[in-house]
Amino acid sequence: MATLAALETATPHALLRLPYPEDALAPIISTRTVGFHHGKHHKGYVDKVNELVSGTEFEGQALERIVIATSGKPERVELFNNAAQAWNHAFYWRSLKPKSGGTPTGALAGKIDAAFGGLDALKKKLATAAVKQFGSGWAWLVTDGQALKVVTTSNADVPFIRGMTPLLTLDVWEHAYYLDYQNRRADYAQAVIDRLLNWEFAAENLARA
Repeated sequence: MATLAALETATPHALLRLPYPEDALAPIISTRTVGFHHGKHHKGYVDKVNELVSGTEFEGQALERIVIATSGKPERVELFNNAAQAWNHAFYWRSLKPKSGGTPTGALAGKIDAAFGGLDALKKKLATAAVKQFGSGWAWLVTDGQALKVVTTSNADVPFIRGMTPLLTLDVWEHAYYLDYQNRRADYAQAVIDRLLNWEFAAENLARA
């Protein structure tokens, strides 16, 4: 398994090493869910990317480059979906931090205040976006130009193909929460937003935007 940085150069593509033990997100996200989600779903996307790029012009390319190159191309939809999902999941695991519940500081805090009127308002907007995303997808905190926004994407789509920079994400595919919450997506989203979001990771992404 690889670190997030190594995903840019790994050939073949490697499964991201979780930045914490499998049980570290409990009780918000159970060990069982993390094990299935990371070890089965995420790994499945990575393995499929390696299979699909073998012997093609995409072999040896970073996930982000593959996603950009295949976006909107019907003949490459299978590769896009698997590469984007591999990237999205690597980003999702880093968006979480065990026993977080902290608050943003510095430039990130200032931008949150300017865009949303405060952290509570951002949390409410992010939770609403996660719940209202129809079907499978993702809720994101992004930068769009100089402004922060909350956006959603369906299935495997990712904001950077639209010129936005992701800061944090919340996975709202059923496999992310169903073992723990069944159909209660709202409870999952609120618990993660209140207690697991990694604001330091968001600040790092903002600084690089």
